[in-house]
Amino acid sequence: MNMFFKNAFCITILLIAGQLLSYGQKTGAIYAVSKQYNGILLNDRGSKLNIQFIKPAVVRVRFVPEGNFKDNGTDVCIPQKYKPVNFTVQQHVGLVVLQSASLKLVISTKTGSIQYFNHSGKLLLAENPDHPRITEKVTLNKTIFNDAGSKVEKTANGDQATANITNKEAVGTACKARQQFTWQPGEALYGLGSHQENYMNLRGTMQYLYEYNLKKSIPVLMSTKGYGLLFDAGSAMVFHDDTLGSFMDMLAINQVDYYFMYGPEFDQIVHHFRNLTGKVELSPKYMFGYIQSKERYTNQHEVDSVFNRFRSSHIPLDVIVQDWLYWKDGLWGYKKFDEKKYPDPAKMIDNVHSQNGHFMMSIWPQVALNEEKEMGEKGFILGRKMYDAYNPAARKMYWDDYVNKNLFSKGVDAWWPDSSEPVEFDWNRGANNIANDPAARFEKNVKVMADLLGAQRVNTYSLHHIMGIYENQRKTNSKKRVVILTRASYPGQQRYGAMVWNGDTKATWNDFKSWIPGGLNYMVTGSPYWTIDAGAFFVRSKAEWFSKGDFEKGTADSGYREFYVRNIQYAGWLPVLRSHGTDFAREPWQFGKAGEVFYDAIIKQIDLRYRLLPYTYSLAGMVTNQDYTMTRSLLFDFRNDPKVYDIKDEFMFGNSFLVCPVTDPMYYAPGNKQLQGVEKTRSLYLPYGVKWFDFWTGKQYDGGQTIVADAPIDHIPVFVKAGSIVPMGPVIEYSSQQPDAPWEIRLYPGSNAKFTVYEDEGDNYNYQKGKWASFNLSWDDKKHTLTIGERKGAFDGMVKKRTLNIVLVKAGAGTGVTESEGKKIEYNSHQTIVKL
Repeated sequence: MNMFFKNAFCITILLIAGQLLSYGQKTGAIYAVSKQYNGILLNDRGSKLNIQFIKPAVVRVRFVPEGNFKDNGTDVCIPQKYKPVNFTVQQHVGLVVLQSASLKLVISTKTGSIQYFNHSGKLLLAENPDHPRITEKVTLNKTIFNDAGSKVEKTANGDQATANITNKEAVGTACKARQQFTWQPGEALYGLGSHQENYMNLRGTMQYLYEYNLKKSIPVLMSTKGYGLLFDAGSAMVFHDDTLGSFMDMLAINQVDYYFMYGPEFDQIVHHFRNLTGKVELSPKYMFGYIQSKERYTNQHEVDSVFNRFRSSHIPLDVIVQDWLYWKDGLWGYKKFDEKKYPDPAKMIDNVHSQNGHFMMSIWPQVALNEEKEMGEKGFILGRKMYDAYNPAARKMYWDDYVNKNLFSKGVDAWWPDSSEPVEFDWNRGANNIANDPAARFEKNVKVMADLLGAQRVNTYSLHHIMGIYENQRKTNSKKRVVILTRASYPGQQRYGAMVWNGDTKATWNDFKSWIPGGLNYMVTGSPYWTIDAGAFFVRSKAEWFSKGDFEKGTADSGYREFYVRNIQYAGWLPVLRSHGTDFAREPWQFGKAGEVFYDAIIKQIDLRYRLLPYTYSLAGMVTNQDYTMTRSLLFDFRNDPKVYDIKDEFMFGNSFLVCPVTDPMYYAPGNKQLQGVEKTRSLYLPYGVKWFDFWTGKQYDGGQTIVADAPIDHIPVFVKAGSIVPMGPVIEYSSQQPDAPWEIRLYPGSNAKFTVYEDEGDNYNYQKGKWASFNLSWDDKKHTLTIGERKGAFDGMVKKRTLNIVLVKAGAGTGVTESEGKKIEYNSHQTIVKL
């Protein structure tokens, strides 16, 4: 890593002779100002700064040190023509002021620095006043690979082709750029994706942004001052708010290109983000049930027997997953079942379908055998046996000739594009030497990615890979919603039916602690669907640094059983509930049997997941239709309560549930060592301004206080905000099951409340054609009256008449997983008023 990224002071001195004058080292105006569509252009001897209103509350800033503006080519933002925005321009000595209905921008014509104010004049954000942007020219290289001479090495990430680089050719130039800011005292920052450093508030930290197993880098920042920033660049980046300064470094770009998005509430900022980068696809209802996976089911008989056992045991399940190595030995990533292990894959998948289940399977960007030969002949290979996902023709061939022909045509419902980074240095055993050196790991991982993809595309392979799967499946069949669970992510991926998990984690309590803020910082960025391998991927301790789990005996160890239960209890409140990992199988019966505490706790959480499906799927409808965020940082709902700014282990599920995971052992240490004297409780903070109900007991608490809550092995602390309405269905065995049983409508009094129930066919794209229905639930707290609104809309298979069991929650009533007695009414799609 060169001096540009090591020391801010050195960088400034280094650039003074070359270009610092263009940032205003003289008195008087330097930039010439001209008005352009929705904004202005500032021009100074070749350097250009364009400031453009996208909407009254959204601004795009672009800068080039010389030449013309040139897009960074990320495909992060969707192409669109923006409507005219009413704004005014006023010029003063050394300043130009832009004002829209929502924002006022004050720009220095000496340095080009921008200050952002809200409509009432309150400062939101300021760029560094003296040096807002610093750039340095870099050479871009194209790497020439010789795959015929590469070797295949076995790693924890499967068989990986080594890089046999024969040459590098200079193919142009780009910029390294530093965009500098001045944050305000007391301001808290969030976002940047899913990382493992256990940060919640990012102030006072630094973060490397690149894609690898345990990093999902999303260059979006959200501020408690009520704004967000989206950096539209595909290169590796480094965020700093430390002794070196406050800035975002971008290693290889054509132009500085960022968006300022004003809310002030986080939901409003997310709305702006999705208007720029794409709306979230509505996932099928089955993805909000329970997903069973492991590394791995080894043959057709095992898949059949496991799924059949779920059904015969009446354990709820919607999806079973086939991990890697379903292909013939030695053909890593080959998109075809091995006939010896899977003699009739269509029959295997039909067995799942016949029992109302769904089948997900792993696919890889690597190509093998005829795939490699055929794509290579067309120039569709990047190197290291990876197909060129940036080429639309290559994406189409990948789908048509291999994925669709050999897998989708057999009945596969959902995709798991694993290793979508698609290469990294960390999987090599030699990485153990730099396991605790983030800077060295950044440098080496970025190098192998830049060699394969190019320095400007280090972070964007997954976006284009997922784009190809989505677009081509949509062209093939619209009866199944596209479902993609992938390990890498980037802004824009949410528009392609994509979900992400936090990577191949290891089973330690300290690691578990870091997953929660990592996930919250990912989901706060506008990409809402994130999950974990419940139980962690690596359980035992292996040679590689990233795989040193604490539980050598796995499911035979009560310490691991407790760890797994707490994982499931946490994951049950994520958008996706999925159990997966290596070393030991993860089906519920691996952890005991009925009547035993660990088994019963697992089933209890799965049952609760299914009881909440009416609530959860309605939230999913809000995510798609209203740009909502399902699993939410406390900042979404309590931005004005500074006490929540750095809480790492609490979050909201929808607008109602406050979830407080347990991240320390209370019963057993690793190795079946029983713990003594550990209280089965945890301390937690109840956000200010509302009252809270204990979900398990109905007891009420005032907000704005820290309490100690019970946390026995069968549940974690969960609270419900007063003024909530929660629709709950019966316990079912799969998401599309419709038993003749009432829905329970739980009312949490203390304030007025509203909730909109959303329903559709559960799969296919008919909802985009208007085939969906909803009805409003409104609680008048003063009158103790629930109004159930008239149902709007319709779809095939809709339940037109349903019994609703109305329950007013109080101590000992309307609590926990079990159904409660209430006032039953028949709802037949017409407005109904219920007095309680």
